[in-house]
Amino acid sequence: MDDGIALGRALRSARTCLGLTQRDLAELAGVSERTVRALETATGNPSVGALMSVANAVGLHLELR
Repeated sequence: MDDGIALGRALRSARTCLGLTQRDLAELAGVSERTVRALETATGNPSVGALMSVANAVGLHLELR
């Protein structure tokens, strides 16, 4: 499975487990709702900073390689 797709699924799962909408998560992470959607669907080209902010907001730890 593509890493982007797996990451998107993990983000969506964590978000929904926390009972957050994409808008809620965007506000918590300080990014746009469009950025959250792009990360969850592995589309677009969000920045590493945006990715880290969203992951941190839902309690995921990411290791960059």
